[in-house]
Amino acid sequence: MSGILLMNENDYLFELEFAVRDYECDLQGIVNNAVYQNYLEHTRHEFIRSLGISFVELHKQGKDAVAVRIELDYLSSLKSGDKFVIKLNAYPKGKLRIVFEQDIFRIPDGQHILRAKVIATCLQNGKPVMPEEIIKAIEERRNNF
Repeated sequence: MSGILLMNENDYLFELEFAVRDYECDLQGIVNNAVYQNYLEHTRHEFIRSLGISFVELHKQGKDAVAVRIELDYLSSLKSGDKFVIKLNAYPKGKLRIVFEQDIFRIPDGQHILRAKVIATCLQNGKPVMPEEIIKAIEERRNNF
């Protein structure tokens, strides 16, 4: 195991529900391992959008959010038609990074499917910068939670 911690449900700041589509499955009838990263990225983007932050506006300011490290622990598999929820927590790490901890659970049985830790930063002119507006919005969400 990579040392990714299972979050307490009260620690999650955001969640998003999905359903597996047929074309996301491989010949074994389960979701292809690479597809999970698409699910996770979409959830992070929707979380940031829910904070009132636009990636387009960040880009216009010369800031681009990028993942710098991704750890995935595959715990079980999803199949076509399965419904699931991705729960997310986020917090700053050091001066330049944000950590996103994400867990996927199948609905309705709550089976833990995947545990992820994604470390991200923003690049401005090719150099890492602290995305202050994102950090401030995350802290405000946590304080209002």
